[in-house]
Parts: sequence; C-alpha cells; structure tokens
Amino acid sequence: MAVRSIITHPNDVLLKKCEEVTKFDNKLAKLLDDMYDTMVASDGIGIAAPQVGETIQAAIVDLGEGQDIIEMINPEIVEVGGSEIEVEGCLSFPDIYGEVERPFFVKVEAQDRTGALYELQAEDYEARAILHEIDHLHGVLFTTKVVRYVELDEIENEVEEV
Repeated sequence: MAVRSIITHPNDVLLKKCEEVTKFDNKLAKLLDDMYDTMVASDGIGIAAPQVGETIQAAIVDLGEGQDIIEMINPEIVEVGGSEIEVEGCLSFPDIYGEVERPFFVKVEAQDRTGALYELQAEDYEARAILHEIDHLHGVLFTTKVVRYVELDEIENEVEEV
C-alpha cells in the first residue's frame, strides 16, 4: 500500500469519462488500497480513481466514525430523492469550497473489489459524498455545480456556531 499523488485541477484526466472495470484482480485491489491510503493521508472522506491518475470506474467513500468503507466499482445511480444545498470541497481543488445542490437520498448498484454486485442506499452527507465521487467517474467536477463559493473562514464560523 502506498500514498499516491493527488491530481489537482487543472488536469485533463479529471475531465475524462472513466472506463468500466472488467478485471477484478490484485492490481485493482492494490489500487483500491493505495486510494484509501491516499485519501486518509489527505484527510479526505472520498476519492475516485482519476484523482490518482487512473481512468477507471472505482471510488471510495469513508465517513469514519465506525462506518463501513464503501468501495464502488462501476457504480450506477438507480434512484435519487430530495434535495439539499451544502458546502463541498474536493481533494483535487485544495482550498476551494462551494455550496452544491444534490439529492438527499441515493440508491446505487455497484461491484465490490471481487466483482460481486451489491446495492447501497444512503442519505444526507453519505449520499452527497457518494454522488460527488460518482461524478468524478464521469468527468464531472463539483465546481460545475457550485451555486455559491464559500471562503474557508465562513465554513469555520458556521462550525463554531453549531
């Protein structure tokens, strides 16, 4: 396992639609392990393969706090519901934050690292993170969905008020 460099904007790899994974082998497992290590080392909660330079449909979300690590290979959004606007950031856009409108609920079909199909339902922050990472796999950046950019001190003030 290794920490890889994170691809930051501007870089064309972030704009590419990723290819479907067809080989579920040790190379994929190592990539997922490296992605996880990279995400943790960067204090992130999600990462997609293009953010480490690989244009395949693989992404990870880990909210911590006893939650399971979600590995999504070839994810497909099956259903969404509700809507909310919250502040997002991205490892590929250091120090840029913005309010983004996303569905409150998502249902996804994906494969795990062995190729087994599974279905996942998520709400609120977890749904937002999953949708953010799936967007990366389609070359969609969160900055294309920002309704208002937010300064870091604004975010810190909001957290302090809670």
